[in-house]
Formats: sequence, structure tokens, C-alpha cells
Amino acid sequence: MIKLTLPTTPDEIRKLKAGDEVSITGVMVTARDAAHKYLVETEGEDVRDLLKGSMIYHCGPVVRKGDDGKYTFVAAGPTTSIREEPYEAAVIDKYEVRGVIGKGGMGGDTLAACGEHGSVYLSAIGGIATTLAQSVKEVLDVKKLEEFGVPEAFWVIRVENFPAVVTMDSHGVSLHDQIEKKSRETYDKLVK
Repeated sequence: MIKLTLPTTPDEIRKLKAGDEVSITGVMVTARDAAHKYLVETEGEDVRDLLKGSMIYHCGPVVRKGDDGKYTFVAAGPTTSIREEPYEAAVIDKYEVRGVIGKGGMGGDTLAACGEHGSVYLSAIGGIATTLAQSVKEVLDVKKLEEFGVPEAFWVIRVENFPAVVTMDSHGVSLHDQIEKKSRETYDKLVK
């Protein structure tokens, strides 16, 4: 398991290879559809400094607000990432994002942006949302809650030992592409 601390640099990210298991500690930001659209269409001044050198987590969390007014994550499972493909390359470039975490992989534009900017795509394990929430040690802030709602807001979270696997690296390797190719080859053999 490779320990990764956020914020980080392109040089540190370029050491990672597809298939590496990582444990992430530091501050990251959740972002889904509305947040990505906002990041592309604006300058994102309220989150720009938070994203530089950090990671975006494709997550629509389940949160609880305590009597003290502080939020905690009850569930923090990854959401499907491919929906953000139209935006992600631009977001990585514009905000100097070092990684994107989600499930299901992303496309060629994101893979190219990872190579160009020293970023990676990491897969978080689906189906263990409450376990992943245990890695979220603190909700530091929430941005655009009123405008976007709970699932779509930018949740600024401090994580410790958040587990993920690099599935698209900065060297042009995508495990998603490899698996799809192998599956297609197997399928073609079976239907002949």
C-alpha cells in the first residue's frame, strides 16, 4: 500500500502506476455533475485553492448535521465517474487537480489530461459507503450547498487512510481499457 499525502505534486503522482493500491491522507473535495459544470463555466474562486494539488472525489455523500452544527459523513461511496468525462480534462488542467476518485473509470480525454498534467484516476470500492465514511475524519467546509443540494455540493473533507486503486495513470495506462479489450476478445471467441 502506497501512502499518499495531499496536497501533492505531479512528480509524486507520476511515480504511481496503474494497479497501485494507495492510502490517501489529507484534504480532498467532493464534486459531481453540477459542481463540474460550475468549475468549467466559472473561475471557481471559492474552491480553486482547495483543488490545487488535491483530489476530487466523485461522491454524493449521506451527511448528518449534529446539534453543534457540524456535519459528518454517514456514507461516502463513489459515484459513476463517466458522467464527468465532458468536464474532467478541463477541470484537471484549470485547477491543477492531481487525482480524481470514483468508480467505473473515465474516457480518453481524462486519460490524456492525466498524462499531460501529472494526474491519476483512482477507483474507490463501491458498496462499502459506510466503511469509506470512516476514513472521512472531518468535514472542513461545504460550498454551494444551497445552490446544488447535499449530493452535488462541494464537500471539503479531511481523510485519513482513504483506500483506492490507481486504475488510470499518468503514463497512458488504463486498466478499464485493458479489461474492456480482454472482455471483448473473450466475448468474440464465445459467440463464434
